[in-house]
Amino acid sequence: MNAHQTPHADRENAYEAVVVGGGAAGLSAALVLGRARRRTLVVDAGRPRNAPAAHMQGVLTRDGMSPADYLAAGRAEVAGYGVELRTGEVTGAAPDGRDGFVLTLADGDTVAARRLVVTTGLVDELPPIEGLAEQWGKDVLHCPYCHGWEVRDQAFGVIAHPTMPAHQALMVAHWSKDVTLFLHTSAEPSEHEAALLDAAGVRIERGEVVGFAVRDDRLTGVRLADGRTVARSVVFAAASRLTARDGVLRQLGAELSATPFGEFVAVDETGRTSVPGVWAAGNVTGPQEQVVNAVSRGYRAGAALNNELVFGALEEKAAGRPVG
Repeated sequence: MNAHQTPHADRENAYEAVVVGGGAAGLSAALVLGRARRRTLVVDAGRPRNAPAAHMQGVLTRDGMSPADYLAAGRAEVAGYGVELRTGEVTGAAPDGRDGFVLTLADGDTVAARRLVVTTGLVDELPPIEGLAEQWGKDVLHCPYCHGWEVRDQAFGVIAHPTMPAHQALMVAHWSKDVTLFLHTSAEPSEHEAALLDAAGVRIERGEVVGFAVRDDRLTGVRLADGRTVARSVVFAAASRLTARDGVLRQLGAELSATPFGEFVAVDETGRTSVPGVWAAGNVTGPQEQVVNAVSRGYRAGAALNNELVFGALEEKAAGRPVG
């Protein structure tokens, strides 16, 4: 046993902490745990939400860095503290009958963990509009905080969300004074929303959006069902549905909370779920966790997990029980 291991963890495929998901939140938790001398494994399926984006913004000192380069740097950092990294998908999770969990991977292997951090993210289910998926992350965007500066003052289009038709158009009008809201299949804005849209200078186009005009892989317009094409160089579109990759949490019986964006796992301020020994962080807990937020939440979860192990071991030792 080396200086970084405990008696419990000194077994093949047995870890003090397993992080399920290797994005920003997961690697942040793993960094804390590795530095805390915990035998830690990160299992990552390799499906980050921001993969289509060429750059990420709003992360201090890393503004404009590609998501792929950011994750590569993170993996190198955590590996430097002895954290193990494994490509794979956790398909099963269950209590081990003692004080931990058994995870089953897609390749049939099993892993034992005393504690878990689940950071598996979510899936953006895009509106079924021809060409939207191909332009997603390039000229079809979802977040003005992520992309607004880079496309500022261009001709914006906004495809209305079914439940909040005006919200995104009102937001992005701060970055450009040339904004057109395409109602698509949503209802008319309320009287109050219409007044706000008018105040923001947002024009409204009625009619279903059926596709995009693209030249040299750059968006040039929005095509409507009536045959018209409205010239636009950037389109903001919210996902029609957000689905958390929360299969592991559901298998373990974690409580969920209803939100305006769907059901997400309920967590406290440290990321602790209703299942003892299980934390969650990042977009699996909600859609608004940008990279910088995910890093913070992952850090909190990792620190809380380590604190529980530290003081749990001391309580057992003080009570005269074997530790590990």
